[in-house]
Amino acid sequence: MKLRNRSHTGVRNRQSRRLAAAVAPASVEVTPRFIRVGDGYAATLVVTGYPAEVGPAWLEPLLSWPGRLELALHIDPLAAPVAAARLRDQRARFESSRRVDAGRGKLADPVVEAAAEDAADLADRLTRGAAKLFRVGLYLTVHARTEDELLEACAQVKTAAASTLIEVQPATWRHLAGWSTTLPLATDSLQMRRTMDTAALAAAFPLASADLPAPLPGDPPTEGGVLYGVNPDSQGVVWWDRWAQENHNSVVLARSGAGKSYFVKLEILRNLYQRVQVAVIDPEDEYLRLADAVGGTVVRLGMAGVKVNPFDLPTGDSRPDVLTRRGLFAHTLIAVLLGEQPPPAERAALDRAILTAYRQAGITADPATHHRPAPLLRDLEACLHGDDDPAARQLAARLAPWVHGSFSHLFDAPTTTRPDGHLVVWSLRHLPEELRTVGILLALDAIWRQVDTPGWSHVRRLVVVDEAWLLMRDGEGARFLFRMSKAARKRHAGLAVITQDVADVLGSDLGQAVVANAATQVLLKQAPQAIDGIGGAFGLTAGERRLLLAARVGTGLLISGTSRTSFEAVASAAEHELCTTRPSDLAHLDDEEDL
Repeated sequence: MKLRNRSHTGVRNRQSRRLAAAVAPASVEVTPRFIRVGDGYAATLVVTGYPAEVGPAWLEPLLSWPGRLELALHIDPLAAPVAAARLRDQRARFESSRRVDAGRGKLADPVVEAAAEDAADLADRLTRGAAKLFRVGLYLTVHARTEDELLEACAQVKTAAASTLIEVQPATWRHLAGWSTTLPLATDSLQMRRTMDTAALAAAFPLASADLPAPLPGDPPTEGGVLYGVNPDSQGVVWWDRWAQENHNSVVLARSGAGKSYFVKLEILRNLYQRVQVAVIDPEDEYLRLADAVGGTVVRLGMAGVKVNPFDLPTGDSRPDVLTRRGLFAHTLIAVLLGEQPPPAERAALDRAILTAYRQAGITADPATHHRPAPLLRDLEACLHGDDDPAARQLAARLAPWVHGSFSHLFDAPTTTRPDGHLVVWSLRHLPEELRTVGILLALDAIWRQVDTPGWSHVRRLVVVDEAWLLMRDGEGARFLFRMSKAARKRHAGLAVITQDVADVLGSDLGQAVVANAATQVLLKQAPQAIDGIGGAFGLTAGERRLLLAARVGTGLLISGTSRTSFEAVASAAEHELCTTRPSDLAHLDDEEDL
């Protein structure tokens, strides 16, 4: 029996050594001012002074500091007899100081008077059992990549602490002990303690705020942004600026009826106030009332007389590779029309036909020819028929439904509508289901031609793709959307992807890449069948999952990096009239218009 226990102990020791070798830093260098752990630097600050009074979440300025900061709070309860004895001694010292000052004819020290009153009040609460005393040590370990960055980070943390009257001092010559103290080992190697009562200690919790972190003291105030809503937990205002993030993209994921289009329309309206130009892909005519109210332009794809020529060249773009880029888009369009990437022989024939069609229309690489009318899809098919390669004729036959058949009405004439204005809505409601994906691609291409035009990079543009699952289910369409999400930031544009089919977005590598390239992520109410996928993709806690499962309409979670907060969209009466799609609200508005 003893041998077996030794064997098990040896196995555990070997497992512990292997774990330590895997997760421990390669080396630790100790200096008076900091320690170097692996490739980074760290320094520990000890809280030595506390404010006389604290309010709820008094540690928030430290917890919301944007850098890497490890905060450790070591708490040891004091036994009631020990606490009473120490408090009695403290009160005796205060009383002795007051009597000495009175005997010498000195005025009373206000600091001593306040401390004596606080001690008397604490003694009274301690006697009645309304409070307890604790020995508390508060330590902060700041991490940085270089020594200079560490010094600057420590200065910022000291400033943040000073904003709430907290005094901190570096653990000079004891940074190794400080670093180990802030590790999750439940060991206080510094033993720099301060006695606190229950109320002061409870005010330090929870260790995370429900609101987004505020700017650090001394930082310039933030400008811009729009109102997203109100935090239902703290009643704080959720104000967010997508244009101040590392990229301007966003994703909105929610089940049907959760209020995602309502929320997006509010954001569009509030961005229009700030001179942002917005283009919307609208599959269900949900944005027409908004467009009509603000004087926007509506392009109704599928309606009689509305044509879009995918071979149009960008207006005002004189770059030498314009024709090449239009040819590459033509390849993407044909792949979407056919539902697959053509075989290599057909792709080669298609490339020849594209160049021939432009050449026959009098358009070459010379920018002076780019104002001429662009060829149509039927011109491309004629070039394929004129090619001696059998693969070209095969491809022409496959394109027949889009040139002469049931799907030809969208491409059989030059473009009839110029999509200009501060708000352009591309309506897809009148397109057959078989043409929805193609319609989204054509609209996105027309939008991208405007975004990519040189000389307009100073204008902020927001591209909204509602029901993006229609495009994500097609490989070429998903790749086009991914390329736009990657390149939009360099052109001062943002891509907003909205979808109710979470599986189509998170179930593919391209969909996950689109989500990963969105600095602003909004999750509204989710279906129980999708919550596991959503929770795994966004690292949701159990409480956040419950929030999204039981969320009311328009209530959700805003996520950006390590910052996340819940919010409830709020709107004025005028905004609600423009954004609502609830049948009862629309019927009421129609009745008022009739009156």
